[in-house]
Amino acid sequence: MSPRRRRPPVRTLESLGDLRSKSVVVRCDLNVPLRDGEITDEGRIRASLTTIRELREAGARIVLVSHLGRPGGAPDPDASLRPVAARLEELLGAPVGFVGETVGDEAERARAALRDGEVLLLENLRFNPGETSKDEAERRAFAAELARGADAFVSDGFGVVHRRQASVTELAEALPSAAGRLVAAELEVLRRLTEHPERPYTVVLGGSKVSDKLGVIAHLLERVDTLLIGGGMLFTFLAANGHRVGRSLLEADQIETVRGYLAEAQRRGVRIVLPGDVVAAASFAEDAEHQVVPADDFESSRFGAEGIGLDIGPDTARSFAEAIGESATVFWNGPMGVFEFPAFAAGTRAVAEALAGTGGFTVIGGGDSAAAVRSLGFDDESFGHISTGGGASLEYLEGKTLPGLEVLA
Repeated sequence: MSPRRRRPPVRTLESLGDLRSKSVVVRCDLNVPLRDGEITDEGRIRASLTTIRELREAGARIVLVSHLGRPGGAPDPDASLRPVAARLEELLGAPVGFVGETVGDEAERARAALRDGEVLLLENLRFNPGETSKDEAERRAFAAELARGADAFVSDGFGVVHRRQASVTELAEALPSAAGRLVAAELEVLRRLTEHPERPYTVVLGGSKVSDKLGVIAHLLERVDTLLIGGGMLFTFLAANGHRVGRSLLEADQIETVRGYLAEAQRRGVRIVLPGDVVAAASFAEDAEHQVVPADDFESSRFGAEGIGLDIGPDTARSFAEAIGESATVFWNGPMGVFEFPAFAAGTRAVAEALAGTGGFTVIGGGDSAAAVRSLGFDDESFGHISTGGGASLEYLEGKTLPGLEVLA
């Protein structure tokens, strides 16, 4: 087993001292999904409330900054944070000002007009190319504009701490900085998963591509008792065991790597549970004809070699639920199938129900998994923790250095 490098603790709000009448820039992650201008999942907005409320009570003058989507460094009306400001105001129960720019005369006037306890949200950071620039000098220049007139910076956008971006890293260096309550809470959960998890420890991995999870699988083989594999990535595992998978999602270039992980898991005594049955469909469509087939005989379906796998089967869902129920710690990242289509959501629902029903410590690792449980009607309180950052969570579990945390240490 490789040595477990203990990451240094990050600075917290207490390190900033008395913030009354101080201008504080807060990097939130308000990157919520929008459909026709309406927010379809407000989980990240709600997760930001704890830090904002505490800063209001402390009398700080709060300037919120965030991104939304990938507008490519130019203004895009479809990626405006204006609807987020309106919903944040409702949830906060206090006025939230909004400015249709991030830096400039209008933003500067609005920031200067703030009084103690007041909140202002600036427009999408990614409307400015300096935010995500690969050029450090450009990022520093943009961060300097964001920092102008501010007394402190609070990093509370966990979903971006694995990125080297102006509002994440350079802004933290430009001002006295600390982690907000959301980032601190996320880190506490991840340390619990990596440093002293209660056992048995089970990790459920899904999602489309196995290549997205290779690093975390390698790291987890040293730490977990059981890995449950679902989602589109399961077909590369099945192919690694010599099975044909029709037209299902398959990363042929990863088959040998997966075989290596299967052998390593066996050597370490880690149980990797692969689906025994899957749902094969005639096409990738919501109303596609479908059939449950044995995982080791996928092409026995009536679609033959033209079939495409879109979910784990009912027997697999039951075996996964049983493994989860026997666990003291469970981490889940990635849906079990195409949960957006009701006909192929049963596997994801079964895993969510198992996590909600177990007495162990359960963590949903953000991203599509978080969206799935909410879209399927589960309350956040049904789980021990729902992360706001899928990519950041996975990179932390891989043992990678996260720039947005290193700068706060």
